[in-house]
Amino acid sequence: MTAPTMAAQAAEAVQAVRAVQKLIQTFGTDAAKAGESNGAPNVTLYPRRAREMLSFLRNDPDCAFDMLTDLFGVDHNSAKERFELVYLLNSLSKQCRLTVKVRINEGEGFPTVSDIWLAADWFEREIFDMFGIRFSNHPDLRRILLEDDFEGHPLRKDFPTEGYGFDKPFAVHLEGDEEGEKEEWLKPAS
Repeated sequence: MTAPTMAAQAAEAVQAVRAVQKLIQTFGTDAAKAGESNGAPNVTLYPRRAREMLSFLRNDPDCAFDMLTDLFGVDHNSAKERFELVYLLNSLSKQCRLTVKVRINEGEGFPTVSDIWLAADWFEREIFDMFGIRFSNHPDLRRILLEDDFEGHPLRKDFPTEGYGFDKPFAVHLEGDEEGEKEEWLKPAS
């Protein structure tokens, strides 16, 4: 790694740490906990005020995390707080990134942040589809990858590897096959 790259990474980390410090100073240590992973700062928000803190990270001029790069869910299955929402934030003006985590219990929802970052709209729909986590006040919370009648949430750790009903025969219905009509290519050779 070159010296300018290392210097840039160090400056980015310093800026992210300042944002986390300001967040904790504003909301208190009972609302957030600072951490680090592979040399990069992160912060875990307690769900009670997490939406308010995410909005603060977006709108405070000293933080200015104006871009939601990614949002995904994690299933810890056996943990008390089963699910974790992970927000990857980017500040274009401050040139830094921050990972923000929120742990929630099974059956709990979380308020949408799609009005804070527009990109959250589709990310939240994907999390709803794959994990079953509901986002309150979401403008269009519905399945995005699977059919509406699909049973279960495939990224949950308790979802069967084969899927539900894997032992039942799979019926294929083609267009034009309603009343016994078959396409020429489907007819057996004589």
